[in-house]
Amino acid sequence: MTAELLAQDTDTAANRWLNIGIFAVFVLITMVVVVRASRNTRTAADYYAAGRAFTGPQNGIAIAGDYLSAASFLGIAGAIAVYGYDGFLYSVGFLVAWLVALLLVAELLRNTGRYTMADVLSFRMRERPVRTAASLSTLAVSFFYLLAQMAGAGGLIALLLGIESKGQQAIVIAVVGALMILYVLIGGMKGTTWVQIIKAALLIAGAFVMTIWVLATYGFNLSGLLGAAVERAGDGGEALLNPGAQYGKTEASKLDFVSLGIALVLGTAGLPHVLMRFYTVPTAKEARRSVVWAIWLIGLFYLFTLVLGYGAGAMVGPDAIKDAPGGVNSAAPLLALQLGGPLLLGFISAVAFATILAVVAGLTITASASFAHDIYANVIKKGKVDDKRQEVRVARITAVVIGVVSILGGIAANGQNVAFLVALAFAVAASANLPTLLYSLFWKRFNTTGALWSIYGGLAVTVLLIVFSPAVSGNEDAMFPALDFAWFPLKNPGLVSIPVSFLLGYLGTVVSKEPHNAAKYAEMEVRSLTGAGAERSAAEH
Repeated sequence: MTAELLAQDTDTAANRWLNIGIFAVFVLITMVVVVRASRNTRTAADYYAAGRAFTGPQNGIAIAGDYLSAASFLGIAGAIAVYGYDGFLYSVGFLVAWLVALLLVAELLRNTGRYTMADVLSFRMRERPVRTAASLSTLAVSFFYLLAQMAGAGGLIALLLGIESKGQQAIVIAVVGALMILYVLIGGMKGTTWVQIIKAALLIAGAFVMTIWVLATYGFNLSGLLGAAVERAGDGGEALLNPGAQYGKTEASKLDFVSLGIALVLGTAGLPHVLMRFYTVPTAKEARRSVVWAIWLIGLFYLFTLVLGYGAGAMVGPDAIKDAPGGVNSAAPLLALQLGGPLLLGFISAVAFATILAVVAGLTITASASFAHDIYANVIKKGKVDDKRQEVRVARITAVVIGVVSILGGIAANGQNVAFLVALAFAVAASANLPTLLYSLFWKRFNTTGALWSIYGGLAVTVLLIVFSPAVSGNEDAMFPALDFAWFPLKNPGLVSIPVSFLLGYLGTVVSKEPHNAAKYAEMEVRSLTGAGAERSAAEH
């Protein structure tokens, strides 16, 4: 199926209305779920943590829904179709990263905090400066991740409706942002969680059906599928089966791959919207159960991406994928069109769109909760908010502001590879959040100065290197191809920014004369490892 046939297919009025109808049904169903969930959203605990009413399996499915973003379905499938082996490394990195998050921080954060990552970081530090820093870092990570999801939405709907005009795609991104704001305003965390559960089930089921269909086409022979992908790629197609198609061309690109791998593996443990999901279950035992469910579902899905990516390469072709509306992000929908025609294209695109809506809603509620709970309630009001509903109102206002900013950013980032944009978010999370989290949980001497140096220093270095990297300017694939102010050679700064952040946290601690709070550290250690006091703290708030 070529890009020309795709354009002909999506340009017919019947197919357009079919696609719009399927899309509308998904939006309607999820909106009904959100409205029903909103009936019990009254307190801060309801809005931020869904009343801690979800079971481990439910939360595990929601975690998978939150984690399996548009990057997983659109960006990775496209990267595998076009670059082969190098594209699959995204899948490997994202899955291994989840194991690191499980082993290092997941349950410890659940036992120590209440709503946000800043609850943990400020547990034994001076509260106001650390909460401010953690909130700013959360907003930065959420912004980069939202850029990726919005760019994916633009490319997906461009494919679904046959829209090639950048102006019309900008309108689509604005519509996505408006729906995202409605989900968060109406449903809070409970509504968002149910949307993520529905979306995860549909996404994994859709990917499973397509995977079996592709394998059946080649007699369930994976070697036959890989051979077909190599043959369809033409001269040099063997590069799809070997490392280096995307990252092995120069010494700088090889370093870029190492930097990307480090950012993916370490970044998940610092992603606030994933970590916040652990506060939606009532006990640490349920948090552990949710992790087990999430790992199985996430691992299974990433195995599917291998078949989907090479299947798209074999049945659609890398050139057709790159020329289609949405570029490499169109690989999975194009494969669906090739397999099942307009009906399967509409279904898979609607599922991918539900994926985007669920993830952006989760990101938005995390960012708004961080501002309202950390900045407004604990920094501005110094923890003395007379009316808890006022805190929720501030969170909802913040969600609107974040939605508008993400719409503008998504329009600017439209056309970028979604998986790569998410990798930048991981670099910010791994640099600004993870070092501070690990030091707080495991280093007795760590103090407020070290936390501030690590968060602000890691955030500043990461953002600075991203701004002056080839990802933003200096080449035709950059975010601003007409400009050139790139002096940092790597597209992903993790190789430099993560060690710098760890070093800054260490230096800030050892040069500071501020004493550490040994009693608070002992209390934090007991709570994080045993959960003693965590349920009582949750009930009080």
